[in-house]
Amino acid sequence: MSYQVLARKWRPRKFAELVGQEHVVRALTNALETGRMHHAYLFTGTRGVGKTTIARIFAKSLNCERGQSADPCGECSVCTSVDEGRFVDLLEIDAASNTGVDDVREVIENAQYAPSRGRFKVYLVDEVHMLSKNAFNALLKTLEEPPPHVKFLLATTDPQKLPVTVLSRCLKFNLKRLLPEQISGQMRHILAAENIAYEDSAIGELARAADGSLRDGLSLLDQAIAYGGGALHADDVRTMLGSVARGQVLGVLDALAAGDGERLLVECTQIASYSPDFGGVLDDIASVLHRLQLIQLIPGYRPEEDSDDDGVLVALAERMTPEDVQLYYQIATSGRRDLMLAPDARTGFEMALLRMLAFRPGDGAPAARTERPAATSNATPTPPAPRSSVAPVRPLEAAERQQNSPPAPRTEPATRPAAVPAAVVASVARDANGLPNWESLIEQAALRGPFGLLAQNAVLRERDGQTLVLALQPAHMSLAVEPMVSQMEERIGQVLGERIRLRFVSSSHEAAAQTPAARAAQARDTAQAAAELAIEGDPLVQSLKREFGARVVPQSVKPLDS
Repeated sequence: MSYQVLARKWRPRKFAELVGQEHVVRALTNALETGRMHHAYLFTGTRGVGKTTIARIFAKSLNCERGQSADPCGECSVCTSVDEGRFVDLLEIDAASNTGVDDVREVIENAQYAPSRGRFKVYLVDEVHMLSKNAFNALLKTLEEPPPHVKFLLATTDPQKLPVTVLSRCLKFNLKRLLPEQISGQMRHILAAENIAYEDSAIGELARAADGSLRDGLSLLDQAIAYGGGALHADDVRTMLGSVARGQVLGVLDALAAGDGERLLVECTQIASYSPDFGGVLDDIASVLHRLQLIQLIPGYRPEEDSDDDGVLVALAERMTPEDVQLYYQIATSGRRDLMLAPDARTGFEMALLRMLAFRPGDGAPAARTERPAATSNATPTPPAPRSSVAPVRPLEAAERQQNSPPAPRTEPATRPAAVPAAVVASVARDANGLPNWESLIEQAALRGPFGLLAQNAVLRERDGQTLVLALQPAHMSLAVEPMVSQMEERIGQVLGERIRLRFVSSSHEAAAQTPAARAAQARDTAQAAAELAIEGDPLVQSLKREFGARVVPQSVKPLDS
């Protein structure tokens, strides 16, 4: 006997054998047991979740020789004929290859005739959205008022393409994508029945790769068994899928948490040695980051799978801030999307991880960086000059100042304070109304990243007891949500030495003109205009324009302190 693939051999024959579609099974079971059946059903969902399987079981339930019920016997000639695909009163139509109006007209003409063997003539139309507009129009009348012995079962992966007139004539059931736990459970059941040895981590890899489709998962399982020579090993599965071990993903995140650029590059090199699907690796990183965020923000949450890694995940969650995890997740998902734009997949992957390292907020343990070597062994690198608010100077004047002025000392970036002593309170500047200077408060509370975006676009309007009232533009009100607001309150309270509450109010005009972000933008525009004016007025530039017809490219001019 020829080999039968697992997806066909283990296709459910009864509703009780279905995985993950309990809501659909319950509705159909109740309809069959009470006799309250509709004439047209529409099953929607991604590939391999059970649309046509449910339709075939429903056809057996309607026509089983032992009586109509939600539990067909599976042994009578009708049930076996349906399972083998040769029951004459179950007409399966592939709409992808039979799209024309003539194909539908033939169905309509045959629908008037009574069933040959069963109680009902069942039409199963797969990928029904592929029918042409004329074919849909020809089907509508029969679909609305079919003969009493006819049932229509329609299946599609793209219900948005169906005409509203068809949708309104059907009972619609949305089939869910299966969870990795549901797919892995079915795989274990099948492997035990087939007497095939396997490793749990291999099952987990396949279940995640199935992407919600049990049929895809079983096809991958067949492939993995063949690849492993009749057994299922995690290393073989990862090689086959082009994926990497969970420990390597955790190694990348551990290097990021430590800010260790050198070790991060080593981890990237090790991952690249497996020639993996780099997009899949970024997906794995995003998946682990999701679990880290759940550990951080959901009280009592603990990972449900890969128990060997539970302690590592909890430790990582304690070393990273929730803001960092959000940032890394966003970079991982956007990096996944941008891989096709990179020179090659490995470069895009490494740049995504280096972007995480580069944008990592300062927290008292800055990322390890390798200083660029000097041109000669005796050369001393000149530290960069500190930023200045002085108006830009002409190029020749800048050169003279650089020669005659000693180099400015290097300034270290501000770090996020773990706790601010009460003595700092006196250093917070106040305005004429006695309110804390908002820009000074932002700086001393080290509000960076998402906190900084929210704070920079707000104006401190008033203080009501322990509540600071902040005016915010309507476009930024969506940022003022938990847990961001409560964490801002904690940081600002540490600087002021008291418990503080923040209340954000929407204000278009007030916030637009007075926010730190607006003032910074205005200052940049002023500095840019002054820089362009200074360049245009420079004698050397004017000489070049007169003698050589040169012109200044406006976008190439930048203020000296930018």
